[in-house]
Amino acid sequence: MVWFEIIPSLVLTAGPLLLIAAPTIYIGNWFFLNGKKYGPKNMMKDDRDYYMYLRDRRITGNEYYPRGVEAIDERPTLMSDIRILPLGAGQDVGRSCILITMGGKNIMLDCGLHMGFYDDRRFPDFSVICKDGPLTPYIHCVIISHFHLDHCGALPYMTEVVGYNGPLYMTYPTKAICPLLLEDFRKVTTDKTTQQGPYTSDDIKNCMKKVIPVSLGQTVKVDTDFEIKAYYAGHVLGAAMFHIRVGQQTLVYTGDFNTTADRHLGSAHIDRCRPDVLITESTYGSTVRDSRRARERDFMAKVVDCVRHGGKVLVPVFAVGRAQELCILLETYLERMNLNVPIYFASGLSEKVNTYYSLFVSWTNEKIQSTFHQKNIFDFKHIKPWDRSYVEQPGAMIVFASPGMLHAGYSLHLFKKWAPDEKNMIIIPGYCVANTVGSKLLLGQRRFLFDGKEIEAKMQVHYMSFSAHADAKGITQIIRQCQPSNVVLVHGEDLVMDFLRGRVQDELKIPCYKPANGETVTISTPHGVPVDIEPGLVQQLKEETADVSRSEKRSKQMRGTLIIKDGRLRLVRPSTAMNELGLVHHTVQFHSRFPSSINIRPITLVSLIQLLERELNSNENESKHRIILISDNLIHIDNQQLRVSIETNESKHRIILISDNLIHIDNQQLRVSIETNGDVDIAWTLNNELLGQRVSSHIKSFIDQHTSTASVIIISDSAASPDPM
Repeated sequence: MVWFEIIPSLVLTAGPLLLIAAPTIYIGNWFFLNGKKYGPKNMMKDDRDYYMYLRDRRITGNEYYPRGVEAIDERPTLMSDIRILPLGAGQDVGRSCILITMGGKNIMLDCGLHMGFYDDRRFPDFSVICKDGPLTPYIHCVIISHFHLDHCGALPYMTEVVGYNGPLYMTYPTKAICPLLLEDFRKVTTDKTTQQGPYTSDDIKNCMKKVIPVSLGQTVKVDTDFEIKAYYAGHVLGAAMFHIRVGQQTLVYTGDFNTTADRHLGSAHIDRCRPDVLITESTYGSTVRDSRRARERDFMAKVVDCVRHGGKVLVPVFAVGRAQELCILLETYLERMNLNVPIYFASGLSEKVNTYYSLFVSWTNEKIQSTFHQKNIFDFKHIKPWDRSYVEQPGAMIVFASPGMLHAGYSLHLFKKWAPDEKNMIIIPGYCVANTVGSKLLLGQRRFLFDGKEIEAKMQVHYMSFSAHADAKGITQIIRQCQPSNVVLVHGEDLVMDFLRGRVQDELKIPCYKPANGETVTISTPHGVPVDIEPGLVQQLKEETADVSRSEKRSKQMRGTLIIKDGRLRLVRPSTAMNELGLVHHTVQFHSRFPSSINIRPITLVSLIQLLERELNSNENESKHRIILISDNLIHIDNQQLRVSIETNESKHRIILISDNLIHIDNQQLRVSIETNGDVDIAWTLNNELLGQRVSSHIKSFIDQHTSTASVIIISDSAASPDPM
């Protein structure tokens, strides 16, 4: 198999395009090469190498998408393009949902909620895909990177309310933990609004039935010439980066990832896959964090100082991820410091989630895996489940409460109770999206209105980044490792993206984009199409270029017939294609017949060459023509050898005798023959019309001038009949 893009010196020129009438054949309406589009009007011209894309869906006119998807973007998209459309997380954090189109496939990356809204704005705008009706006809598959609600929270709404029955892909830990968080969100939302939530428990169960779990490093074949592969992302248990290949186009979606190993997870890793596009998060794209140990010491110092003064420490965390990380930290330090203070975990999911950490221990870091059989680090001795009655309990305590952004649940409830007391402390260890209470606290707001009652936050407020997101250094590291041709930034604030984009473009010299929600980025990917080449065609090219020096750099043209069958492209000799298809070669020939009454006698082919050389070079004002050799200064014709010399004047015609009555002049064919009645017949094809007329004129003139003699150029009677032209 030969790939166009890896043989820059070989130009494949396809001749007639043969489409075998079978239902397995699909061909696009356009060819695309180096930014130029070739349509049906100019696709059959010779000496032009085409970039051809196949399409695996039915063709209707010039439609690129299956029926109805024109609502995404009415502009036709060439199949060499990759199109990225954020429905969420475009110059924003939250509601991650990226729609990509590549190779005729529409793929949704994540389907999350925005924690800062309680109306329809919390969902991605699915009307961009389809204004009405289910999404199944327009989406080929959905890929979920991890179980955080800003990446999966809208999934049951999309599948069961809007309507989607296609495949859903996520890792095994994500499939196990995702329904727990979705159900917890549903309960919290229902309690908060006293109304039915966006979806029901049955919706969650039915949604998860559609999930196809994948393992790390497993290549999953989604469809014909469409596959995905998961890589370890760190961040949370089961988080994955996905490599997507459709045809010859490739894309990597990082989701959320962390390139720094922590106390329970390893660092993100991906192969040097060199994708056309890398879509990466940019949450901390303008930040370089200090060392983990320094942050841990600072965290423990603040916690110990608060509890020793009788205060309560509230640490809002999500039930899975940073919660386990900080619990491991506290367990380790409290045992060393012998500090006797109650620690609680205010989340109904904590025990279930810790069970999954034990079940999927292979997703943790190497240290935990190596010591797990001796000690289960997730079996916390000092951390107890929370009870609602403890909220009024006096004295110091440390409470981990979910969710992490203070937008609902236990963490918001405890904040309302403890915020007015200046002895208390809140430590926010992760990112908070806009419009959440956590975000407002970090921006300096201290007065809040809850259910008509104003609360002033007098408690100490600290932000300490224990986020499992990569910082600017980590994002740059994954880009260097991946080596993409283009980078697209999502899941970050606009100003942060500006900083990171400048760094990617200036330092790494890679084009970088930051589309907003609803804004489409179209990236051209000049890939070649794999073509199987008939060995005889390669051998023919080698023979034709045998006289070319190896040091001489020039492109070589390979001419053949392109056959497309069952999604496979083959370049073969025309005769091979004709035989396979059972077709008979048809050509248009011109004939010029001269009646002759002269005495005809056979003479040698040398005379014919001399005649053509003399007649074509008769004009003193024109450049002299020459005879060109086939190889080794010899022309072999029916055991007759003609040795001629090579001239260097490139302006002359090249005259080659191929067989007794077949003449090549400048690679164009003519046939001169004698009929049984003595007439002279000259034949040529449509492509050789001008040369045929000229040679015909010269031979006719020669015959007219020598009607009294027998010196007429005749092909020997013993000559074999040539193959049809």
